[in-house]
Amino acid sequence: MNSMRAALFCVFFPCAILPASPAVSAGGDGSMEGAFMPGAEDTISLPSVPPRGNVSIEEAIWLRRSVRKFSGEIPSAEAISLLLWSAQGITDAKFGLRSAPSAGATYPLEIYLATSEYLARYIPGKHCLVVAMREDVRAGLAAAALGQEWVAGAPLVFVFTAAIARTARRYDERANLYVPIEVGCASENLMLEAAALGLGSVAVGAFREKDVGKALKLPKGLDPYLIVPVGVPAK
Repeated sequence: MNSMRAALFCVFFPCAILPASPAVSAGGDGSMEGAFMPGAEDTISLPSVPPRGNVSIEEAIWLRRSVRKFSGEIPSAEAISLLLWSAQGITDAKFGLRSAPSAGATYPLEIYLATSEYLARYIPGKHCLVVAMREDVRAGLAAAALGQEWVAGAPLVFVFTAAIARTARRYDERANLYVPIEVGCASENLMLEAAALGLGSVAVGAFREKDVGKALKLPKGLDPYLIVPVGVPAK
């Protein structure tokens, strides 16, 4: 495990609020944005996010547990929308600020969603998914995750990746700490949202980074930090 990912496990739960700059847009520094934008036919629209839910944050904290066995039921489009928004959605349209804190609002994270039908990347500014591949990569992810079968068995597999250079441009080597903190904050948001929706999730940190990169065909400069399988818990 490299030093950046090792830091994640040290700071996973103490999600400190880091300074943000409204001068930075929702797309971070935008350096990688052009490499990800396929045609409109490869865009998956997501339902809008309601202003409030039916479960309090305290209830969600009580409910959250690591779940490794899932039923065959596929979560709804509304649930997928809420999960993605909770991790990286826009919560301040004027300044492009997001649901999870980011050092200097540099926003290095890129979240991928793998299902039985596609691999797609979340676009916070447009609240949509863009399809990277029309194939099921979950078995490849499970193999990269040292054979953890729940990665292949979950209907939704979220992969938290980051372009650390976005944060390093402002904070130099401190980015090695700040980016894992941001992954911890964003992924905890997603897992709490999953609990509020009656879904189960588990944080998977044991994997071979190069193999995950190959399974997702990640571009240079984008590295995986965490895998989070999500689904309806098996009874």
